[in-house]
Amino acid sequence: MSVSKRFSTFLNNLKLTDAQKSDGASKRESVVRALNIHYWGSSSGTSNSRFVGSWAKKTRIRPPRDVDVLFELPASIHARFEQRSGNKQSQLLQEVKTVLANSFTRTAIKGDGPIVLVSFASYDVELIPSFQRLGGGHFVCMTSLGGWYKHEAYEAQNVAMTASNALSRNNTRDLVRMMKRWQSFCGVPLRSFHIELLAIEFIATWGNRGNSEVYYDYMCRDFFAYIMGRQNGYVYAPGTAETMSLGSMWSSKAQSALNRAQKACAHEANAEIGLAGEQWQMIFGTDIPRFV
Repeated sequence: MSVSKRFSTFLNNLKLTDAQKSDGASKRESVVRALNIHYWGSSSGTSNSRFVGSWAKKTRIRPPRDVDVLFELPASIHARFEQRSGNKQSQLLQEVKTVLANSFTRTAIKGDGPIVLVSFASYDVELIPSFQRLGGGHFVCMTSLGGWYKHEAYEAQNVAMTASNALSRNNTRDLVRMMKRWQSFCGVPLRSFHIELLAIEFIATWGNRGNSEVYYDYMCRDFFAYIMGRQNGYVYAPGTAETMSLGSMWSSKAQSALNRAQKACAHEANAEIGLAGEQWQMIFGTDIPRFV
């Protein structure tokens, strides 16, 4: 039971507070309202937009990170920019940046495809201007190589996470949230999106995926072992099948975490609670308690 209590406490420490959730939603609404007024003649703080990333997949952790927001522009804006020459995608992002800068005169705003970054004191809103794509998904602005539109399928990403989480009785999201803490605490150069996709892969094959927090020590240990076998492999984006290289720059951090997780599991089995906690804190920091 000490394992269950340790990891339940850990996950509770990772949850955003109600105030943090409200603040993130408020920041989204203020940015979206400014764009809706300009592009849609509406003062809505939510229309033509949606959360994407960790806020949509429910894998966010504290302290608060970015708030990722997809904003759909009218088709007429696409048509207007298609009449231009040069890097049309960069010009479009600069226009969106200017619209926001006029509303948030004391806030740092940067445009770097596909994101316009609005840096508030508590949150950065990563605003993704987009156009609806026939057949599903969205086109977003990429400014490299002279400018081009990239197909993104954010809803398919959400569906993949939800399906895996249902298969595992909520273990997938818990695993992702814990691994994001490892990522930040240990400075692991592995993208959050890649961690999510690896977690979905791992959960599909893990024999204990339907069990409770009592098995979370094993889940962390076995996940580290799993990703060690995925060095220099690839993951594929749901909905678009975009191929993304995992590389191996993160592998030494994963091997270190695996070694510590193996020791921690052995200590847990021997009821050496403090020694187990010491190893877990080397992986996750003090959000996971040493003693339970």
